[in-house]
Amino acid sequence: MTLLCWAAGITLTALVFSVLAFVFLRGYSVLSLDFLLEPPRDSMTRGGIMTPLVGTLQLVTVAMAFAIPVGVATGLYFAEYARDDLFTRILRLAIRSLAGVPSVVFGLFGLSLFVILFRFGPSLLSAALTLACLTLPLMVTASEQAFLAVPQDYRDGSYALGASKWQTIRRVVLPSAAPTVITGIILSIGRVAGETAPIMFTGAAFFAPHIAKSLFSEVMALPYHIYVLATAGTFIEETRPIQYGTVLVLLLLVLGICSVGIFMRSRLRRRMRR
Repeated sequence: MTLLCWAAGITLTALVFSVLAFVFLRGYSVLSLDFLLEPPRDSMTRGGIMTPLVGTLQLVTVAMAFAIPVGVATGLYFAEYARDDLFTRILRLAIRSLAGVPSVVFGLFGLSLFVILFRFGPSLLSAALTLACLTLPLMVTASEQAFLAVPQDYRDGSYALGASKWQTIRRVVLPSAAPTVITGIILSIGRVAGETAPIMFTGAAFFAPHIAKSLFSEVMALPYHIYVLATAGTFIEETRPIQYGTVLVLLLLVLGICSVGIFMRSRLRRRMRR
């Protein structure tokens, strides 16, 4: 079993690095400061990716602003307040089931609810809210498991010192579960940054000359920009280096965000050990 686990780990690592090498060899030639700071121009056959890059950061920021409070609070409710009855079990089953729903279904849901019913129109807000709904099942499950993993002795000790339930949660449970909660948030950010189907129905623009200046403006995003360049561009073959360069930037962006989250998690763990 040890050999099998090592073989699986090595195989997965080799596959990841082979994908990175494949993308890097085909996209590194276009990487430059101008590529990151210039917007697309000449029917997206020249220029850079500044507009979709900033749009992706805007989508991630707005989506996480909605998803993190709701997801962590829901996980806290299930772990600390919810009773073990039929209603709670149905809610848990529904959340677990939502985690397996294809992202294109969330895109159609966001189109019906946010774009049409709420009349937000195709916009940054509609796309971000759809992405927030997409990532909620993962975040709720990760947060609940993080809170349940805190030893009961910690809570009992806090109650013995006269602390209330909310004081125990705020000063004992939340700090103890924070590293695992951050891990769930990191995974959620990685998924949000790379999704295409939900945003193409709700707010991603084929081309926008400027960065979105309000929540109700359409927004360009790196995943949809890659899709456009590879399938619907004017000169698909001529823009291959731009396509792979954009993919490489998206991968580096996700890895950078995850690295920051891992660093924060490590600092919290070291602080708790002290």
